[in-house]
Amino acid sequence: MSWAQSVTQCVQSGGTLASVEDVAESNFLVEHADLFTSKTSGFWIGIYRNVNGQLLWQDNSALDFVNWGEGQPSEDQLDYCVELSAFSGYWSILPCSSQKGFICKKPKIHPLLFALCLFTDVKKEKAHGHMNMWILLTLVLVILLGMGFMIYFLFKIKTQSATEREARRRSTLIEYSCVLTGKDDENDSVNNKEKNEHSIV
Repeated sequence: MSWAQSVTQCVQSGGTLASVEDVAESNFLVEHADLFTSKTSGFWIGIYRNVNGQLLWQDNSALDFVNWGEGQPSEDQLDYCVELSAFSGYWSILPCSSQKGFICKKPKIHPLLFALCLFTDVKKEKAHGHMNMWILLTLVLVILLGMGFMIYFLFKIKTQSATEREARRRSTLIEYSCVLTGKDDENDSVNNKEKNEHSIV
């Protein structure tokens, strides 16, 4: 793949082309790159020249360690990119359109910080990060309020249904007792009428 295609592949997998920060990391990469010498002679790494000719790492880490091959880098090759040799581990400048393997590097993120990283970008200004944090907090509050209202209304409906059932049951009992009471009153009036008739005779 070309250097640009390699950058795209790394970004899609959540990383960047590898930066090499010290000798130990360089040795680690050379040991693992050596396993793939039958497939490619070198691997793109994340160092490049900006338009001012300054060498930078794609992930913005400090350029404190270099492992250039002999005669590298050449000042007149501004539009070239950097490969790590699979055989020696030395770096060299090649045209960015050359077809090479590539090495991606992903940052280690604690799982609890992952959600926070989705809403804030550590490379942006602090004020912008604070604004994103307020947006996140507002979103969480809206969700919690929505859930609270939902629980309240479900409880209210359940309570109201129970109250309506109780009211219907009482109404039925009252009607039934009125019917019973009405019959008793009717029987009492018949008995009183009979008593009155007997007393008249």
